[in-house]
Amino acid sequence: MVDFEWYRSFCIIYKYNSVSEAAKVRMMTQPAMSQHLASLEAEVGEALFIRTPRKMIPTERGKQLYSQLAPLIESLEEATMKFKTASLPTLTFIKIGTAHEFYTEKILPQLHQSNSSVISSFGTADQLLELLKEDKLDLIVTSKKIPAPGIEYQKVMDEEFVIVAPAHYELPGTDSLEHTEHWLSAQHWISYGLDLPIIRRIWREHFKKRPQIRPVHVIPNLHMILKAIGDGAGLSVIPTYLLENSGDKRTKVIFGELKVNNELFFAYKLKDKQLPQIHEMMTIIRDNG
Repeated sequence: MVDFEWYRSFCIIYKYNSVSEAAKVRMMTQPAMSQHLASLEAEVGEALFIRTPRKMIPTERGKQLYSQLAPLIESLEEATMKFKTASLPTLTFIKIGTAHEFYTEKILPQLHQSNSSVISSFGTADQLLELLKEDKLDLIVTSKKIPAPGIEYQKVMDEEFVIVAPAHYELPGTDSLEHTEHWLSAQHWISYGLDLPIIRRIWREHFKKRPQIRPVHVIPNLHMILKAIGDGAGLSVIPTYLLENSGDKRTKVIFGELKVNNELFFAYKLKDKQLPQIHEMMTIIRDNG
């Protein structure tokens, strides 16, 4: 008789292409995980994976079995989670982490839609991921999709970044990309960090080189950078959603074709995937993205 846990182990191995990674996600020993797979293969009567030194490659039978099992197991886990949460107190909590600017523009105005009490944290992508791993956060919005055992990512949206200057700036009359790059390099720049985040992307994607820029100011807050631009402190790269909501007439987008897109992702622990408050918060953010 097939043990349901064999099915769960098989699906996790399939997802991570690795017995060792699957064991970490399920918090089992690697030998126990291997035994689950061996028992299921014995029951099926054929191999479900081709073993290679680097990863487990599903066979055709393995692919067929996964396509049948995955939706059934997800439904069962969702039903189990609903059963558990039905006995919990009415007030639920969700601990969410994002960049300060994204939270201000995309989450804060929608907090009233949440049926859960929201505990908010802010930080860099690396900082937020560590807090998620430590169970100090339930859900993060991040610009980095960093592989980590037991962590699942879903795309939220694309951010579009453009170059923004004080409204009084006069631009050079040139269609030459080389002259544009030379002019931009000679300007005063305000950066989010010393390593010129996003500014580097502009240069790599459009000028095919590293920027030769030393920022005159480093301000790790995009709202403050936008205000500094309006005050005449220099140029920077700003997400368009922040510009749409600012209403600041003292700034303008320049060289609109020199833009870059940045992907944002939800990240959460696989074990918490079916929590209603996580689903609700992701829906709220997506609907207002």
